[in-house]
Amino acid sequence: MRTRTILPMLAAVTLLAAACGGNTEASTDPSGAQTVTVAANTTEAQPVSLTVPAVAEIRAKVPKEILDRGKLVIGVGALPSGFPPLSYVGTDQRTLTGAEPDLGRLVAAVLGLKPDVQNASWQNLFVRLQSGQFDAGFSNITVTEQRKQQGFDFAAYREDNLGFEVNRASTWNFDGNHESLEGKTVAVNSGTNQEKILLEWQNKLKAAGKKLDVRNFTDANSTYLALASGRIDAYFAPNPSIAYHIKQTEKTPNPTRSAGKYSGAGAQLQGLIAATTKKDNGLVNALGAAIDYLIEHGQYAKWLSAYGLENEAVRKADVNPPGLPLSNS
Repeated sequence: MRTRTILPMLAAVTLLAAACGGNTEASTDPSGAQTVTVAANTTEAQPVSLTVPAVAEIRAKVPKEILDRGKLVIGVGALPSGFPPLSYVGTDQRTLTGAEPDLGRLVAAVLGLKPDVQNASWQNLFVRLQSGQFDAGFSNITVTEQRKQQGFDFAAYREDNLGFEVNRASTWNFDGNHESLEGKTVAVNSGTNQEKILLEWQNKLKAAGKKLDVRNFTDANSTYLALASGRIDAYFAPNPSIAYHIKQTEKTPNPTRSAGKYSGAGAQLQGLIAATTKKDNGLVNALGAAIDYLIEHGQYAKWLSAYGLENEAVRKADVNPPGLPLSNS
């Protein structure tokens, strides 16, 4: 769910006001297959070129209006500054890159459509989906019951996870149970969903006579300096931002690693990120089938691996799965 909980800015990112990148990373051969270069225009990920054929039986599920247009208009809500590694301006200073627009391009290829990636603010993303200006949103959108009531359909493609980042030399791992945090000092960003969860765990441990020290820092740099120096044991943050930072540090004197994940929806429900459409516009089943094709034929795994998001993989693209309840939307 894109709120202030999603991703701390780990580095200065060029403003996205002019970014689009509809076809810079996708080319079509005479057979109709498209080659999509995943993680193009990045410095922290190795680009991977993936060839994706148009699949006739999946293309047949696409509404005629979109087929006649010949392109899939993909909405991303990353203005003004982006949120790496999911969506941000690449090294060419103009192309919208990242895991989210890249998956949109791969899906468009399965549908035999040209990807037209357009950027907007987070709020305008939903307005433009409702108005039909965007066919589908690929923008780290969490499935919620509230959004279903507001008129959206979903095809899930990634787990919505929080994660723990530790120094690579650390032997500690989060086992899914808050009791594994006993005696640890963990940093978290103030006012976030993960802080709420961590403080609940702290209270449970305190009630059992155990200790968890929770720390807040003013910015990401201060947090990572504390981690590198051993003043904190772990950083609890959105899993994609951790994956991004791990790739940034892997060749530095202070490399880090993931020490486990936890559903952003809490213990009772696995949160899911989904391609999002206007409700009943006829496109969601085609999107789900296209994602399933990419999962089955391996492009999906290579896309996740390029961005270090393997631990958010789903087995299939559920259409309109259970979302965060209204009480937690």
